Amino acid sequence: MSVTHSARPTPAQTSRNQGSGKGSGVVLLLALLVALVVAALFTTLPDEDREGAAYCAPRKVASWSADELTTGEFTRYGNDASRTDDWTGGDGTHSVRLPDGRVLWLFSDTYLGQVNPPPNLAGQPHSWRDVNTPLLRNSGVVMSAAGRLEQTLPAPMFPDPAAGQWRWPVAAKVEARSPGADEQVVRVVLWTRENGTGPWIYGVPVATEVATLSLPDLRVEDIVKVSDQSGIEDPARRVLYGTTAVDQDGYTYVFGGSDEQATARPASAAHLARVPDGRLAEPGAWEYWDGSDWDTRDVRSRPVLGNGGEKGVGSAFTVVRDGSTWVLLTMAAGTEGLTTVTSYWACSPSGPWYGPTKAFTPPLPHDSAPRKDATAYNPQAHPALGGAGAGAAGGTVRDGQVLLSYDVNWLDATPRVGQSHITRNVDLYRPRFARLKLGPAD
Repeated sequence: MSVTHSARPTPAQTSRNQGSGKGSGVVLLLALLVALVVAALFTTLPDEDREGAAYCAPRKVASWSADELTTGEFTRYGNDASRTDDWTGGDGTHSVRLPDGRVLWLFSDTYLGQVNPPPNLAGQPHSWRDVNTPLLRNSGVVMSAAGRLEQTLPAPMFPDPAAGQWRWPVAAKVEARSPGADEQVVRVVLWTRENGTGPWIYGVPVATEVATLSLPDLRVEDIVKVSDQSGIEDPARRVLYGTTAVDQDGYTYVFGGSDEQATARPASAAHLARVPDGRLAEPGAWEYWDGSDWDTRDVRSRPVLGNGGEKGVGSAFTVVRDGSTWVLLTMAAGTEGLTTVTSYWACSPSGPWYGPTKAFTPPLPHDSAPRKDATAYNPQAHPALGGAGAGAAGGTVRDGQVLLSYDVNWLDATPRVGQSHITRNVDLYRPRFARLKLGPAD
């Protein structure tokens, strides 16, 4: 958001009407000293605090622990062999709590089918997928209000827009069908990608779209394109929005990122858009941060975080609000092996962002292979399921508690080899979870 700095405090004016002499001189001197102290303090505070906003405290991940309960629920559901057409694994994990208490989990690339029990063979101690297991580009899984996964929706939820293209669902929220309306719908932000070669083995970014889902049946009603990036010649400069979305003061702030990592650069850049409540599916309602103000033209977007080196984000990251502080969690910029998570903090979604803070390494599943190439990626916060503050909405956490998911995959230069590991060990392509506690940063 545009920030206008208020003038620094000036000496108190009360002495102007007082009599001359030693008394007035002392008062004036004290007033000057107080003003200097206040001004010095103001120079150390983030911009939001200079304008009288609620205090914005530096934040970092103070502690964390593996959440075996939530991880175990996805293991239970994925290993359930009672159906042959339900979810057994996926990545790109996002969630949204529905008005009736259910939670819709959204996934990008997804395995459906059955999981086979360990065969009791040397070198194969894990449950496994058949090599013919279908892989779809997206899916949705419904969790009951009590926290039990119950249903895989017909997949793919979001059809391919054209030959060679596909849609990955990212951030989602429940909002009024239109501003002020009583009826609610689910809006799901989608990334459209298309087949690519070279560094673009995971697809070339094309556009950001928004789907509208009816409630309570979660039927896809409509999909609209809000940002078309296909006209930008260099794919590394294209920005897709929706890796995370946070509500504040009548707006949804939608974060996005460039795909610079695909070209072997150390880190990608974070971008920012905002949309008034109830208007996510209106392309004309989107505004983009251009470095100093909001602009309706997406091509004017400028990064809010990322310098191409030690500061930056992964291609997918997450943002939450803890009180008046915004906290961004991402894979550590430039980290070899994509194994550590770090964070930044700010007093405004547009920054400035401070950090990175000390990283932590979440646990990966065990594997029997001699090479250990399992990787963690795509950290995502789930505020509606976060600890004692469960039920928080709009990206706001309570008591500094964050439920964080991270996806797990197998890195290998030969995709077929990586695919083999994923089918041989089902734990390698499912989200895992950690409980974070945010605390004061240095």
